[in-house]
Order: sequence, then C-alpha cells, then structure tokens
Amino acid sequence: QVQLVESGGGLVQPGGSLRLSCAASGSIFSINAMGWYRQAPGKERELVAAITSGGSTNYADSVKGRFTISRDNAKNMVTLQMNSLKPEDTAVYYCNAMVVTTLGLNQYEYDYWGQGTQVTVSS
Repeated sequence: QVQLVESGGGLVQPGGSLRLSCAASGSIFSINAMGWYRQAPGKERELVAAITSGGSTNYADSVKGRFTISRDNAKNMVTLQMNSLKPEDTAVYYCNAMVVTTLGLNQYEYDYWGQGTQVTVSS
C-alpha cells in the first residue's frame, strides 16, 4: 500500500502565498508523474500542475506564472508553490502520484490520491 500525505493548506489573503507539500510512503519502487489537482464546490476536479520523474512540468492556464511545481525524487515528495493567490484559487487541493510497485519480476503502476487539503483565499 501507498499513502500520500499532504500539508500546507490554509487561509490566505488575495495576493498572498502558500506552499503545499505531499509525501508518498509505502511500497514504492518508483514514481512516474506526480501532480496537484483541485476541486472547488460545485465544480469538477481539475489538474493544476503536474511533473514527470524527469522534471517536465505542465500547468493549467489559470495558474501559469503564479504556481510552481517541483519534486524531490529521493524523498518521494512533490511541492506546489502558490503565489499571487486569487479568490478563484479557493478549493480542496489533492496530491496525485502514479506509483510503480513490484511483485516478483513484474512492475505495476497504480494511481494514488492524497486526502486533500483546503486552500481558502479570502480577505
């Protein structure tokens, strides 16, 4: 089993910054893509940012230039630095990881999610 534990959410004023972190632990051989998604009330869950094991990144248009995703492969961690936050960034943010585990000589990739952390941007 694999667990993803998120930290760093909270309440911040518009224009402020927050840093989200997510640590993966458990039966991990390697991790392919890691990312952050968010879901606002009444809306679908959407991709915020993703990063491959090689460091290639992808961002939602709404956060480009404001958010930065990074990862530490040795620690199985992914971080989302969020700057210039806006009220429309308010949502529950979820960490996601495509984890490779081994069983005998075989490798399997599974999709894991964190429990979610609330980010509220309000004055």
